[in-house]
Amino acid sequence: TEEEKEKKKKKKKGGGGGGGEEVEEEEPDESMLDWWSKYFASIETMKEQLRQQEAAAAEAEEKEEMEIGEGSKAQAKNKDKDKDKSKAPKDDKKKKQQPVPELPEKKNKQKIDELKVFNKELEAEFDNFEDWLHTFNLLRGKIGDNDDNATEEERIVGRFKGSMCVYKVPLPDDITKEAGYDPTFGMFQGIPSNDPINVLVRVYVVRATDLHPADINGKADPYIAIKLGKTDIKDKENYISKQLNPVFGKSFDIEATFPMESMLTVAVYDWDLVGTDDLIGETKIDLENRFYSKHRATCGVSQTYSIHGYNTWRDPMKPSQILSKLCKEGKVDGPHFGPGGRVKVANRVFTGPTEIEDENGQKKPTDEHLALAVLRHWEDIPRAGCRLVPEHVETRPLLNPDKPGIEQ
Repeated sequence: TEEEKEKKKKKKKGGGGGGGEEVEEEEPDESMLDWWSKYFASIETMKEQLRQQEAAAAEAEEKEEMEIGEGSKAQAKNKDKDKDKSKAPKDDKKKKQQPVPELPEKKNKQKIDELKVFNKELEAEFDNFEDWLHTFNLLRGKIGDNDDNATEEERIVGRFKGSMCVYKVPLPDDITKEAGYDPTFGMFQGIPSNDPINVLVRVYVVRATDLHPADINGKADPYIAIKLGKTDIKDKENYISKQLNPVFGKSFDIEATFPMESMLTVAVYDWDLVGTDDLIGETKIDLENRFYSKHRATCGVSQTYSIHGYNTWRDPMKPSQILSKLCKEGKVDGPHFGPGGRVKVANRVFTGPTEIEDENGQKKPTDEHLALAVLRHWEDIPRAGCRLVPEHVETRPLLNPDKPGIEQ
C-alpha cells in the first residue's frame, strides 16, 4: 500500500541503529523490519534458552550415568570429558577477555530488538497485580433448591476490591521514621482518587495456538470477540478458515471508564455458516488492577528508546516523564541528570548514551536513554523500587464455562 511505501522511504532515510546505540554495519535493512520481526526474533531466543536448558539437563544426566558406569573405561571416558570440560572454560575465558569481538557475533545473530514473551498470563508473573488491592467476589445468597447446583461464577453479583492491614500500636520506629511516610494513613498513600477515569484500551491479539476443534472435520474457523462494559466487538467477517493455529495480528481500540468497565473479555468463537457460532474459549483480564499496579502494567517498558522505525517508543509518556513520576510518587530523591551520561536516583548512579538519531540521521542530545536505563533497573532502587512490566507478549489459556478447568 501507499502508506507502507511512505513508511519505507522514511525508514530508509533513517539508516542505522534500532536504538541509536547499535553498531550500524550489523543492522539489517531497517525498512524490512516491523513488529513481527521483533516478535519472531524474541520467540527464537526463547526456544534457544529452552534448548540450552534441556542440553544442560541431558549433559548432567549423561555425566551421572558415566559415574555409575563400571571401572576404568568409565574413568577414561570421564577423563576425556574432563579434558573437554577444561577446554571449555578456557574458551570461555578467552571470550571474557575479549568482549569486543564477541559483541558483533551476538549482534549478528540478534540484530533486532526483542520483547519478552511470557508463556503464561502476565498476572502469574506479577502476583496477580494485587500489590495493594485484593479482589473478592460478592456472591448472591442461595434461594431454594435450584440454586444449590448453581456455580460460583453464576452467583457473582459484583466484585469488592480492598485491603486489610493490622498494625501493632504504638507503631514501630522504622515505619514512623521512614521519609515522607505518614503512619496514620498506613498503606493508603498515593491511592488514586475515587472519581471515574476514562481510558483508551488497546488490545493486540497476535495469535492462538492448539485451539480445540469445533467442527466435524477436526478444524475450526476462529474469529475474535472482545467485550468490555457496553462495548461488544465481534470480528466475524475476518474469521480464519479451517485453522487451529490462527495468526490474527489484529488490534482493537476501546474507550472505557474505570471502575464501571474494567473486566475485559477476549474470546475466540468458531464461525458457522448455519446456526449460532460456538464459543471455543475466552479469557478475562482485570484492567483496573493493571492500571493501578505499581508494576506499571499499562504499556510495557521496551529495551531501547527509539523515535522512528520498527521500534518506535509506544508509551504516551517518555521514559524521563515516567521516571520523574515514579520518583515523585515513591518519594525518591532524583532523577538528577549529570554530565558524561550519568543519572542519579536515590543513592544509585546509572550511565547510558546521551544522543539520539532522528529519521534523517541527525544526532540530538537526550536524557531518554538514561531514564530508560533506570526504569529497566527500577527494582534496584531501595524502598520504592519494584519490577516494571517489560514490553511483552503474554500467553493466556482460553477457557469455556461448559468445560470448566480444561484449556481450550
